[in-house]
Amino acid sequence: MIAIEERPDATPLCPYCQASLDTVWVRGMRAPLGKRYLYMCPHCHKVLGVSHRKGFWMG
Repeated sequence: MIAIEERPDATPLCPYCQASLDTVWVRGMRAPLGKRYLYMCPHCHKVLGVSHRKGFWMG
């Protein structure tokens, strides 16, 4: 099994521009079944990920 360790002192790097990420931009998106969010690097504006949140009735 892989252990999970919380590291508040660690700063992630953008996988595209290698800048330190102390802030991540987020933008809401409308989807047919609820809301989703787009996460972006504030330095190069590339997309880091998209949320896959399901509707409230799906858990």
